[in-house]
Amino acid sequence: MMDVAEVMRALDRAARATLPTAVIVVVVVLLALPGLFPAASDVRAGFVMSSVFFWTIYRPAALPAPVVALIGVLLGLIGDVPLGVWSVLLLLEQAVAGMSRRILLRQGFMVIWLAFAGCALAVVTLEWLARMLLTFSTLPVLPTVLEFVTCVLIYPLVVVPLARAHAGPAAPEQA
Repeated sequence: MMDVAEVMRALDRAARATLPTAVIVVVVVLLALPGLFPAASDVRAGFVMSSVFFWTIYRPAALPAPVVALIGVLLGLIGDVPLGVWSVLLLLEQAVAGMSRRILLRQGFMVIWLAFAGCALAVVTLEWLARMLLTFSTLPVLPTVLEFVTCVLIYPLVVVPLARAHAGPAAPEQA
């Protein structure tokens, strides 16, 4: 039988393990509230892409692929992109970040930010192409460019608190 201290340690470990996913889901839902931000869909996409990129680089076990796919489904349900597109895009981003992880871990912030910018450019371009193919229509490029710029500008605002959480309350080694 587990004593109270063991139960509390188990709950603490579970909270640390689920913190990255919980934060992403809560922020995505908050950004889905009407009238909160004028460009909420771009901010949502930027936040999620930044979070997936960060956790894939610094703690890949924090966001396993099935969780990333479900976050993509949530984005699809909330946004105006056909269901499944974001799941595929986020899994591709996770795969690219995962393959680059060993190199990026030895780099400074600016190099990682540039790597994220390249990844974000690929993701928003693929999103734009997928939307055009799935809707059989030509879509303007400007909203995609604005989404890309928003994603790149949001990255530092997202990763600073994530880095603090990674080193602090969310750190598995703190348990």
